[in-house]
Amino acid sequence: MKEEKILLGHGSGGLLTSKLIREVVLKYFDSKILERLEDAAELPRAKQKIAFTTDAYVVNPIFFPGGDIGKLAICGTINDLAVKGAIPKFLSFALIIEEGFEFADLEKILKSAANAARIAGVTVVCGDTKVVEKGKTDRLFITTSGVGVIKQNLRREKIRAGDRVIISGTIGDHGIAIMNKRLNLGLQFNVKSDVAALNGLVMKILSAGPAIHFMRDPTRGGVVSVLNETVEGTQYGIVIDETRLPIKKQVRGASEILGLDPLYIANEGKIVVFADKNKAERILTIMHAHPLGKHAAIIGKVVKKPTGVWLKTSIGGTHPLIQMEAEGLPRIC
Repeated sequence: MKEEKILLGHGSGGLLTSKLIREVVLKYFDSKILERLEDAAELPRAKQKIAFTTDAYVVNPIFFPGGDIGKLAICGTINDLAVKGAIPKFLSFALIIEEGFEFADLEKILKSAANAARIAGVTVVCGDTKVVEKGKTDRLFITTSGVGVIKQNLRREKIRAGDRVIISGTIGDHGIAIMNKRLNLGLQFNVKSDVAALNGLVMKILSAGPAIHFMRDPTRGGVVSVLNETVEGTQYGIVIDETRLPIKKQVRGASEILGLDPLYIANEGKIVVFADKNKAERILTIMHAHPLGKHAAIIGKVVKKPTGVWLKTSIGGTHPLIQMEAEGLPRIC
């Protein structure tokens, strides 16, 4: 790392985040499991295969259209387990609260988090609460960990040329909802965060059997980041078809105003699925039958050449989709 200090870009989910993790964090932890850098870790010594994950939530603002930091923390951790092919079971829930934070807001957030856990069928079994002096944090941070039982073993190594890339719904909703609220843009549209627990949808599509090879949830850094991370260090590339991308007109319009590309914008209720080309349509049908997958689409495929991630444009050209290096959307999750 050339930088001497942490930059906002190190938390973006893009290239700087990847460098921070690979070049700084990993060198201090001797763990083959951790080196996989998946959304949840498989714990091989358990009688059943167990997935374990942890995350921290620092979204700004903490209340936003479609959700809040409490719902986000529960759903985000559930989703990290679900895309590993695990049934989420237990969560921890730790609060870092700034002095002066209003009890009414805290109880609203806790109620939202508890409701999200109840709907998803998971149990919060432990936690912690710390209060820090005013000015030492930004109102409220939440840290969660989750444990789940692996139902189907999904690994990046299972991806093959010809696999179809499926997105479970519209792209960029969360990031645009956050930015409209944070910046007081006053854009008059009904775009809400897509924050939702995806374990129910995932279990439905896993019923298609071994057709699904790998899954990720495109949070920080958006769809582009998870696609680049998926093929990094492999012999494969990914080609995405611009005409197939499910993006709401309001999100496209807001993105243009903000100078952003929806493919780089965070989502909190979507999954990217890599599936056998012969079963992709079946998986799509299953998704369409679920409330959280009704706008699902096959958006591209895995190829032998070219390597990297590429966008086939609506006019027939292609251009690379590289990871961001600088911060695009601060404090998005």
